[in-house]
Amino acid sequence: MVGGCSSLSYSSSSTFIATTTLSSSLKLNPQSFIFHLNLRKPAPLRCASSLTMESPKPILDFEKFDDGFVQKLVYDALVWSSLHGLVVGDKTHQRSGTVPGVGMMHAPIALLPTPFPESYWNQACEVAPVFNELVDRISLDGKFIQDSLSRTKKADVFTSRLLEIHSKMLESNKREDIRLGLHRSDYMLDEETKSLLQIEMNTISCSFPGFGRLVTELHQSLLRSHGDHLGLDSERVPRNASTSQFADAMAKAWLEYNNPRAVVMVVVQPDERNMKSLAEVETEGRVHEDGTLTVGGQAVSVVYYRSGYTPRDYPSESEWNARLLIEQSSAVKCPSIAYHLAGTKKIQQELAKPGVLERFMDNKDDVAKLRKCFAGLWSLDDPEIIKKAIEKPELFVMKPQREGGGNNIYGDDVRENLLRLQREGEEENAAYILMQRIFPKVSNVFLLRDGVYHKDQAISELGVYGAYLRNKERVIINEQSGYLMRTKVSSSDEGGVAAGYAVLDSIYLN
Repeated sequence: MVGGCSSLSYSSSSTFIATTTLSSSLKLNPQSFIFHLNLRKPAPLRCASSLTMESPKPILDFEKFDDGFVQKLVYDALVWSSLHGLVVGDKTHQRSGTVPGVGMMHAPIALLPTPFPESYWNQACEVAPVFNELVDRISLDGKFIQDSLSRTKKADVFTSRLLEIHSKMLESNKREDIRLGLHRSDYMLDEETKSLLQIEMNTISCSFPGFGRLVTELHQSLLRSHGDHLGLDSERVPRNASTSQFADAMAKAWLEYNNPRAVVMVVVQPDERNMKSLAEVETEGRVHEDGTLTVGGQAVSVVYYRSGYTPRDYPSESEWNARLLIEQSSAVKCPSIAYHLAGTKKIQQELAKPGVLERFMDNKDDVAKLRKCFAGLWSLDDPEIIKKAIEKPELFVMKPQREGGGNNIYGDDVRENLLRLQREGEEENAAYILMQRIFPKVSNVFLLRDGVYHKDQAISELGVYGAYLRNKERVIINEQSGYLMRTKVSSSDEGGVAAGYAVLDSIYLN
């Protein structure tokens, strides 16, 4: 996704696959669940320290592969996906999503991994824990959050409502002793500057850790079977532990809460099974005098949000009441309202200003690592940048304070919207930021959708997951936790997998 995109959503079916095991296992036998997690935790991803910059090198001559060989790859990929759960609900099937296991098809995928320079991969790995720590420190600075978003809330009702909840927590001196963050930082390789540049930091509902792991394992399997013919080594596809590391972080948060009868609650959008929507929480939830949150009479230790990141998730006051209720409780929130706001576009733009990172980070090396991957970011109250963006809109992306994909503004639409805002007044300016448009390298790929492959020119975006768990002054987890590669046709601006713009992918280190 050129210039950036918001966090992506699971399909309903894939959300069900990814979360019911966690919530139901904890409800039935939390001790057993955590024991299995610890047994199965894989080795960490390999990250070296070399940082020599280069562009991705072609690793395949796609012209030399005949259709028969590619069809064999497709067949093997479809069989593997069916056997290992790399599937989503088929919207064309009438019973899909209503009967478990009925109406499923393979997830949209790249048939082979995309080449990615090892030096940039190492850079993204090394900076992940630093971004985790940055989010935590921002969350503790309520004044910075409120001040940074003070103009935005006047132009954006959704951000304003989130800030209201945050303000109430500040007024009541509510402290989050146990803080859990499951993040994803998204990057593109910019051909213009030869740099790895951050698109955004996602702090709520970071999608596809399950699929990210599965597509990595699919590519490794294909290369083990066909690597000699392809001239590729499966060991050059980095191991991906995103699923187990995220689950392990939630399990450890459950342990820190120290109530063996409590459960992990996954908050989802309506009409999904075996989990709770915000409206149901409002109806069934209660915060007791000691701060315990109960829903349907069951104590809740950890709340994980798979919804709540878009205005569509708050169709009535019931949902806002539920979000406030959860925030007032002692349950561990992933994310808390402060973590949620720390991931907004406006905060990202504020952090890019000179001297702001130093407010939160003491280590100069860490500051340098963060700043090195910042793209150009500007507020719309900068007349010089506005002038440049109107003159050359193709060099900028206009981004609203929204998550979920499909919201960004590109090309001539940037100019038209900036001119409209100039005519209508400056108040709405605060609802947007401008970002440098990133121009990644274009490569040939095989894209697989609906069981059919086609070759096209595409660009890719690397998302690096991070897990952070802290109890007061004790940092329990701060680690890079797997990755997600998304690849899309180069002619498309947006990049959402669930929205149909992109496919799931992995990386081949070169």
